[in-house]
Amino acid sequence: MSLKQLTVVGGGLVGAAIAYGAARRGVSVRVLDQGDTAFRASRGNFGLVWLSSKGGGMPEYARWTRNAVQQWEGFHQDLLKLTGVNSGLVQKGGFWLGFSDGEVQKRADLLAKIDREAGGVPFQMMDNAELRQYLPDIGPKVVGGSWGAHDGTANPLMLLRALHAGLKMAGADLVTGVDVTQIDHDAANGRFTARSRDGQSWTSNRIVIAAGLGNVDLVDQVGILAPMVTTRGQVLITERLRPFMDYPTNKARQTSEGTVQIGSTSEDVGFDDGTTVDKIGGLARRAVETFPALANVRMVRAWGALRPLSPDGYPIYQESTSCPGAFVVICHSGVTLSAIHANVLGPWMGGLTDAPAEVAKFESKRFLDKNARFTSDH
Repeated sequence: MSLKQLTVVGGGLVGAAIAYGAARRGVSVRVLDQGDTAFRASRGNFGLVWLSSKGGGMPEYARWTRNAVQQWEGFHQDLLKLTGVNSGLVQKGGFWLGFSDGEVQKRADLLAKIDREAGGVPFQMMDNAELRQYLPDIGPKVVGGSWGAHDGTANPLMLLRALHAGLKMAGADLVTGVDVTQIDHDAANGRFTARSRDGQSWTSNRIVIAAGLGNVDLVDQVGILAPMVTTRGQVLITERLRPFMDYPTNKARQTSEGTVQIGSTSEDVGFDDGTTVDKIGGLARRAVETFPALANVRMVRAWGALRPLSPDGYPIYQESTSCPGAFVVICHSGVTLSAIHANVLGPWMGGLTDAPAEVAKFESKRFLDKNARFTSDH
């Protein structure tokens, strides 16, 4: 039995992946999950395993994402073998689609910059005729697009189910319906106590705060700077259709069940995770322009979800200097980065390895300059 004891506050895709990675390597893990009362980003995730365009303002993030998507197949197979739950990985490439020459050229310039600076991020630009070889139902308003060979999809809900099942099979303690409001640090004994609103408490010698928007009230208690903003993404889902979309796009993707998922928006609305007629209408119009055959399809569901973001959109991976053994994670790419969160962050935060060199760029000290202005890249 490992002497390391790790509590992870947050049982969504990010927290569960980190906890799973630690538990699979012998760490004694406890996950405190608020459950379905939380603003769970996992519910609104578009399900893309996506490398293209990631890290335009930070080459380190492009390389981090590249490494993550390269590890996804092994991660998927490990979960499947352990739990029997299929996370839905299909990784045979994906398309970004543009509606003007200027938009397409801007995309080409961005992807060239990322590949030049980060390396190993190949892409191919295509016009409408070339795109039709892969997406024959595409509409004439689509001028062109880009192809990313490493891109793909997973099922966020099945991935979350697989991670929770994997945690239990690895011997972790998964406690649900817990609203953690306080974290106490016993410096003399190197212990942390997480306390819930209803008076329960749990003690361990390491703790990870990975509760998405729930991080806001906890990070100060362990002396970590972790500024956070949020954007809302609205998503549509259609009735089940015959298979017609063999590859995912940034505008829409067809699931294995036949439904088409259409998304998404990016709105600064605070903690409002509702839906609005204007945004839903805009998504539907754009989807029909992309795939005209969707014009007569029934929409069966719409929802909104909140993305937890740092001010620049890139992750924060941070250990406290005043409370060693306490960590915070802020990240919106819970699907794309799942494999590297499990394989790299889990062992580090579980106390099995030193801090990986590549996470230094993601420390929150980049936000200490009060005069700095950040543009969110997500």
